[in-house]
Amino acid sequence: MAKPHNRNDSSQMKASLQHDDDQKNRNRKPDPLKQQDSKDSRGPGSSSSDGSRCAEDDKPKTSDQNTDLMRWEDGATSVTAGSRCAEDDKQNRNSYKNDWTRRDDDASSCCQLDSLRRLPKLDIKLGPLNFSRSHTVLINVDIFKQCGPVPQDGRDLWDRNFVKMPCSPSSKLDSKFKFTQVSRWKLIYENLKALANKATASVDEVAEAIFKYNPKYKGQWSFDALSRFVERIPKIENDFEKLFPRIAALALDLPEQVKKAVPLLQRGHPASITLSQVQISCLLANAFYCTFPHRNSSGPGAEYHSYPSINFTRLFADWSERKKEKLRAVMHYFKKVLETKPEGLVTFQRCCLRDTDVPHWWNCKETLDKLHLTSQGSIETEGTGMLQVDFASSWIGGGVLDSGLIQEEILFLMNPELIVARLFTEKLADNECLIITGCQTFSQYSGYSDRFEWAGPYDDLLERDEWARLNRQILAMDALRFKHRRDQYNMGRITRELNKVSHFVFNSFFN
Repeated sequence: MAKPHNRNDSSQMKASLQHDDDQKNRNRKPDPLKQQDSKDSRGPGSSSSDGSRCAEDDKPKTSDQNTDLMRWEDGATSVTAGSRCAEDDKQNRNSYKNDWTRRDDDASSCCQLDSLRRLPKLDIKLGPLNFSRSHTVLINVDIFKQCGPVPQDGRDLWDRNFVKMPCSPSSKLDSKFKFTQVSRWKLIYENLKALANKATASVDEVAEAIFKYNPKYKGQWSFDALSRFVERIPKIENDFEKLFPRIAALALDLPEQVKKAVPLLQRGHPASITLSQVQISCLLANAFYCTFPHRNSSGPGAEYHSYPSINFTRLFADWSERKKEKLRAVMHYFKKVLETKPEGLVTFQRCCLRDTDVPHWWNCKETLDKLHLTSQGSIETEGTGMLQVDFASSWIGGGVLDSGLIQEEILFLMNPELIVARLFTEKLADNECLIITGCQTFSQYSGYSDRFEWAGPYDDLLERDEWARLNRQILAMDALRFKHRRDQYNMGRITRELNKVSHFVFNSFFN
């Protein structure tokens, strides 16, 4: 295979960008504020990846750590995080928006949306569900076709390659007496059983139970967000004090539902886990009651420092309107799975692109045979049946259990089964992604970030495949954050994104 020329092709991109900048500058009235910004940005920290001086467009438009997105709404310009926009820019952009939406589907796409491939029209033949060295199945595959998802028998494993379960005999807690330990699961069982036996339970009672088996965090963890949530939600929707005992009872089913050790999806090791929706609900009920051991610390020396958090402690603390809407989605999920037990499976697949599989982009002659670009609709609705991309954090789920509330967090709240990936998915590397097949959508929403609102239940009517998984496939791949617009055109960064996207060619239904 011929070697690429020894030069950085970002020079071509630079020339193209320069042409675009020149065209914009001809059409744009001078803005004294931006001229001042341009002068201020000529320090050493403002150079682009090819070493050239940044143009005024490179100056960051916002200090928001979550998003730099500019959003168009109701014919007006709405810019996140208070970035400045001159009045003439606003008029130009609104004119551009109206022109774009008029010619969107016709001029900007080489095909109609309906002509793109979707599940289940691909008619995939999966064959029998089986486990292998790289595919762990937590249900009994021998009787799956006849009896549905029945938990697979197995044994507990307490080591660095597996999830350390709350019900493991190896999970211990120091007792009041010196040099003695007690079973942590015994404490969990006693306290959650007491809750489960109640008709209703207050937030104070929930917190008290949690502190019984997490005593070192008493005085550190706060439940103010959960308390104010219960106080503020209207009575017509508010049956949470009846729901708390039922979630506790679901958490106690863990030893019966997950009998086989759950492997960690570790960095550099391609592997899959398939489990039932009931098993996921049971694991998430334990996350709700903060039972997972060794998962409450994220410091550099912590055992699970390279994994996202899974216990719900941060979600319950630090009240905000965001937390209120998040908790509405989470509580609706538990209410739904407790009322109508789901009967399907979900697969989580960690994909690692090996050096031998990296495409030779320099010599690639292939073209996209079909492309549809549109600013209309949503991934969830118009993209139904297509491979959906989660522009993820490398820590899967991002800030879903904290204060984050942009694309990834919203996706995880509408599909809460995705949250369980945080239990076993190590931080993604540059050559990795996570593909999730079969998760269910439980809620609708409106808005974004601070304007996000839970908009009610969603009845997911997607068909299921041969493995009883809903025909929904999500590709989670972490994006890089760029302070300057041109940085994204550095060829090393472009190659990283292409390599991430190429995972679906090898591992998705859409190949």
